[in-house]
Amino acid sequence: MSKELAEVIVENGIVYRLGEHDLYYPDLRLSEGTHYNIGKYGIMRWEYLKTNQRREYLRLLLDGKLNEYLHEIDEECHARVELLIERMKVGAGITEELKAVEQMKWIGLMNNVRSAAEEIVLRELVYA
Repeated sequence: MSKELAEVIVENGIVYRLGEHDLYYPDLRLSEGTHYNIGKYGIMRWEYLKTNQRREYLRLLLDGKLNEYLHEIDEECHARVELLIERMKVGAGITEELKAVEQMKWIGLMNNVRSAAEEIVLRELVYA
């Protein structure tokens, strides 16, 4: 008595497809128009959510909003880093004149400012 298994079933509004070993798997896909490129900060946030905030990660994933959320975080982080760099440059006395006169000093100061801005963004937005 072998019974034929249906290729696709719908239960509670979720589509399940027949897979390996005669098991049904939910057919989860991103909604149309929600595939965004994710940069370094988005990937870092994704890893943090996956390991430290599993409930939030699964909620976003199952709601189909994870990709969009990570894209927004990535863009917000990039904008915040650029804003902080501009503000810190003024405070550190980094100018175009300094760049023209003492390039190595300018590079060192800019590297310090960029590192400090990235640390602030990581602490406030990515690992919060």
